[in-house]
Amino acid sequence: MRRREFTVGLGLSVLAVQVRAQPAARYEGRLFDGHLHLNWENGFRFPVAEAFALMRANGVTTILATSRPNDGTHALVDGATPGVRVVPFLRPYRVRSDVQTWSTDATVLTLLEEEFRRGYYVGLGEFHLSGEAAATDVVRRTVDFARQRDLWLHAHVDDAALEFLFRHDPRAKIIWAHTGFSTPPEKVGAYLRAHPRLVCELSYRYGITGEGGRLTPEWREMFEAFPDRFIIGSDTWIPQRWQVYGELMEGYRAWLGQLPRPMADRIAHGNGERLFPKR
Repeated sequence: MRRREFTVGLGLSVLAVQVRAQPAARYEGRLFDGHLHLNWENGFRFPVAEAFALMRANGVTTILATSRPNDGTHALVDGATPGVRVVPFLRPYRVRSDVQTWSTDATVLTLLEEEFRRGYYVGLGEFHLSGEAAATDVVRRTVDFARQRDLWLHAHVDDAALEFLFRHDPRAKIIWAHTGFSTPPEKVGAYLRAHPRLVCELSYRYGITGEGGRLTPEWREMFEAFPDRFIIGSDTWIPQRWQVYGELMEGYRAWLGQLPRPMADRIAHGNGERLFPKR
């Protein structure tokens, strides 16, 4: 009898190990790419048709597009094909060096005014700021420009710069690119509670998954607490990111598949589509 009990117990143990070892289901829904660039500079011009083909092949149905210079975004808007919708953002950059200097360059405000006349932009950015660089008058006026026109800000910023942006206007609508990269989850949660118009984008975000690609407990709890406040993105800022575009999307599908389907749908596409509906 004891031998039979041992055999049954062993069988159940093996079954339990097998169940635990089974990979989570791959998320199969559509995707909203909330951080995409078609940067045309230094002789590199990734073909628009090829870009859209990659998106369609990977189930991406909407993109939040920003580029340096804005010519890349123009090309995406003009070349959009059925099955992929373009949400265009206006970037305060003309050349790469603007990344470091735009926050003190008043001519950027003229660029914003002139570009906005195209009539299709729904946000400003992605722009880069660190610490007190976000406290300048040019940045304050950029936030004012966005607020007056009900535009989103796509901000690649550290914690201090994020706080400066909200000091300029607590009503600002901000997509936080990379969610601070490594800002502690508890601090991310505090920002989300304090600022109801803050949305976090997850490209390059550290710590979402751990060993074996499993969602970490702190990030599972974060998604459960704020399922309507996160979006995903590719951040195709250099040519190499286009080469691995499919791998980036598969990475999201792997951990999205570990969430309840309604929650995964929100993060994968629902939040972006709600924030930026068809016009």
